[in-house]
Amino acid sequence: MTKCSDPVILNLWHPLAAISESPVDTVVETVLLEERLSLAVNSKGDATVWRSRPELPAGHKVELEKIRERLPSKVAYGYVWGSLGNPPADIFPIPEYSENDRRRLNAATLGVNVSAPRAIENFLDMGHFPYVHTDILGAEPHTEVKEYDVEISADRDEIVATRCRFFQPMASTASRGGADVEYIYRVPHPYCSVLYKSSPVDEKRLDVIAIFLQPVDQEHIRAHMMLCVLDEENEDKIIKRFQQTIFGQDKPILENQFPKRLPLDPRAETPIRADKSAIAYRRWLSQKGVTYGVIPAAI
Repeated sequence: MTKCSDPVILNLWHPLAAISESPVDTVVETVLLEERLSLAVNSKGDATVWRSRPELPAGHKVELEKIRERLPSKVAYGYVWGSLGNPPADIFPIPEYSENDRRRLNAATLGVNVSAPRAIENFLDMGHFPYVHTDILGAEPHTEVKEYDVEISADRDEIVATRCRFFQPMASTASRGGADVEYIYRVPHPYCSVLYKSSPVDEKRLDVIAIFLQPVDQEHIRAHMMLCVLDEENEDKIIKRFQQTIFGQDKPILENQFPKRLPLDPRAETPIRADKSAIAYRRWLSQKGVTYGVIPAAI
């Protein structure tokens, strides 16, 4: 039996590993929702996921077609995804990922001692840019979070924040100085968020940065950072290092959150105008009936 009893979370697709970092035809072990799982990827990029078994330990060579008692699995956006329940046919769309002139990378996969909802809320927060990401994503005196719009879309079942603008001294590795940067945030999955931001390479297009969170348990995650950016100048390691620096600054902030699970009661933590996305996110989780990784609102 799985340790998670939240049907909303059990029936979702969850990221488990980056394809580019998974050895071919070799068992990789991980943990999802307190359950130990194994996966393997073949030379074609196909993947299989199953509950870990002693006869197939990590590092063991394996042929996918010989695996029995499989769990639902899918390959999308450079990652292996799995589920412990009955997931939908498709994972949320990111159409930009199919554009051939983009760099598509796993910036990093990092463990963090925090709940998945807390990490998503931090990803949505522009107010911390000048203080946590000083001289990169923000700087004083440019501390104001300007008015922006947030919508909970019933048709797409996601949160969208638009008209987000913030002055950034160095928005990406391709930047040539400070600029007002346009942001669009999507939350199409309780534990995943997709950020679109102005590209310094092409003013008509947007870079895409996504955070796909793998819930190890209610207060521990593995954060998979997906990049889909327009940058023909910098090497992969430079692009990755920039995002790793950003996340490295966020990690101690996240791990010092208290409580580690996200309170859904609107009275639990005092919101301000800049928290519109976070307020919508908490309301959305409540409406969906999510109980894993959160402190549900009192009835």
